Amino acid sequence: MPRRSERIQLGIPEEPAAPPRLCESPGCLLGGEYRAPKDRAHLNDYRWFCLEHVREYNRAWDYYKGMGPTEIESELRKDSGWQRPTWPLGRLGGFNPFDSEYIRDPLGVLRDTPLHKARREKTPRRDEPPGELRAALDVLGLGWPLDSVTLRARWKELAKRHHPDANGGDRQAEERLKDINRAYSLLRHRVGRPAEAAAAG
Repeated sequence: MPRRSERIQLGIPEEPAAPPRLCESPGCLLGGEYRAPKDRAHLNDYRWFCLEHVREYNRAWDYYKGMGPTEIESELRKDSGWQRPTWPLGRLGGFNPFDSEYIRDPLGVLRDTPLHKARREKTPRRDEPPGELRAALDVLGLGWPLDSVTLRARWKELAKRHHPDANGGDRQAEERLKDINRAYSLLRHRVGRPAEAAAAG
């Protein structure tokens, strides 16, 4: 009995080979083995060239062609964050990892420092927002204390105003809307709690 590798499969036609792709450079009859993006707006759509013509295409490629200085600077800033929105450190929910409540201090070394003693003795004011909520309140233009009805009304107003559809697909409006949504998401979990609980929690 033949081994599995020696068995002959009968009756299964071989798939026809795909026709070779030709180079897209006018008049070139070589195979188009190398891809290059069509343009800045379609980086995932490709043109196919032979080696000589893809090198020629790449030498002439200029991603920033037709952009003004402001647009170029904006693109460079986006590239520094891999085209994803970023937040400055400590904004919207950031915390201090060296705060006494996050550090194990079994010997009580930190408890007796003047800084920690002042923090223990300080009574929080009801009209002062917790530190981690200040940036979110600034984004929405709201004061503290805050109730859920006011928060939701303000979020709806700003979301409607900065929605990309209402601004002709403007990217800056889209980024602003993302900031607004992040701020709203952070605040809605904290609204309704007393300022003291929010500051401690």
